[in-house]
Amino acid sequence: MTSGSMNTTEFLDLELDTQNCDEVKQEKTLPAGLRKYYNFCRRKSFATFVKSKRESSQNEGSSSWFCCNQIFKEHTSIHKHVAKCHNAEIKQLTLSAYECLLNQLEKEAESMQPKEQKADDEDVSAWIPNISHISEELLQKGPGKVLLYYHYCKVENPHVVWAWQKALCEKLHLTGKVRVATEGINGTVGGTDMAIDVYISAMCSFPVFKMDKDDFKTSDGGAKCFTDLRVGVYKEIVPMGVNPEVITYESAGLHLEPEEFHKEVEDFLTKGDLCNNTVLLDCRNFYESKIGQFTNCLAPDIRGIRCERASAYLRSKEVCKEVYQLKGGIHKYLERFPDGFYRGKLFVFDERYTISSNTDVISDCRYCGRPWDQYQLCSTQLCYQLVLSCPSCREDELTACCPTCQTKGQTQSLASTAPHLKEECECTDRRPRIPQDV
Repeated sequence: MTSGSMNTTEFLDLELDTQNCDEVKQEKTLPAGLRKYYNFCRRKSFATFVKSKRESSQNEGSSSWFCCNQIFKEHTSIHKHVAKCHNAEIKQLTLSAYECLLNQLEKEAESMQPKEQKADDEDVSAWIPNISHISEELLQKGPGKVLLYYHYCKVENPHVVWAWQKALCEKLHLTGKVRVATEGINGTVGGTDMAIDVYISAMCSFPVFKMDKDDFKTSDGGAKCFTDLRVGVYKEIVPMGVNPEVITYESAGLHLEPEEFHKEVEDFLTKGDLCNNTVLLDCRNFYESKIGQFTNCLAPDIRGIRCERASAYLRSKEVCKEVYQLKGGIHKYLERFPDGFYRGKLFVFDERYTISSNTDVISDCRYCGRPWDQYQLCSTQLCYQLVLSCPSCREDELTACCPTCQTKGQTQSLASTAPHLKEECECTDRRPRIPQDV
């Protein structure tokens, strides 16, 4: 849920309990992530209070508000009056709404956690390949790979797929993350070359997915690139926060093979200003687009709206006549065009963070501005942001994601009692959030 996803009508439905307002700490003591939600509640509380003072019987096109035995004809006048004379009431409403919103966020966070089902309920042994001819040493030692894939398709019983994936990955000693949903599967796993090859073969043999080897992307790595194995059933295979039935992968744009996409980008760049009816859009998140981009692309931070559903979202808004997307993603493009129009590093979702196909560095150090594109986790406790901090700045102990987080230290006392909101910090608030309505 995002701060812009609740409208005034929904906010009015919240049960505002003003009995426990003193239990909520003042806004200034809140971490940045929680402060955003507090400010949201304050704005909505103010708007709701003003709305309650609006006179019900009005002529069409006119508005007036009645409060404290006064009639106000202008928005500015009623707003000034409420701010001056009803601050205490607004504060009580805000604190109560804030408490309700945190409870609601906590319930939603719990509902998004993977729902496991005992494998005993289903016999998945038929889908587990016979590997008796392969030694355990080949499955656990030697050169390794990291495998990346996603596949949208209808999955009638995702819990059965979960049981199969968990058993398969454990048998092959794979680590990483696999998300299963009714809309498909999304995975990044690491293991030995032999284990990854067996896994790909098993995936291609699974009748529900109907995948082939071209659907998988590999890079050097192995089981060491992940700390453990996580397999779960989720609402979405790529987190977006929108019901997959509302923005469905079935409405995605037309896929272009890497060769076709390369030709289109070449034409786009050749025409330059003459090509004013085409936009090259990077639908990845902030971390990905900051360290690597296609030449002359537009790269807003659109959070989790990627893959098929990004083009489906654009089509749902009817803002484009035609929507095309790169088949197989940037990884497949770089396999075909390592020196093509993509410059910089490619972000990967494991502990390596980046892989490269060229030597270009398009990003810089967060603190000194020198060219740098190697991510590391923020050093502040409970912060899950990544930071670009060069070796020189790290020697000066500039290891947090932003100056505020650098000095914050152990002051996040509220974070231990309130729901922890991942990926939220002062530097997050400065990023453009597009689209706003999702």
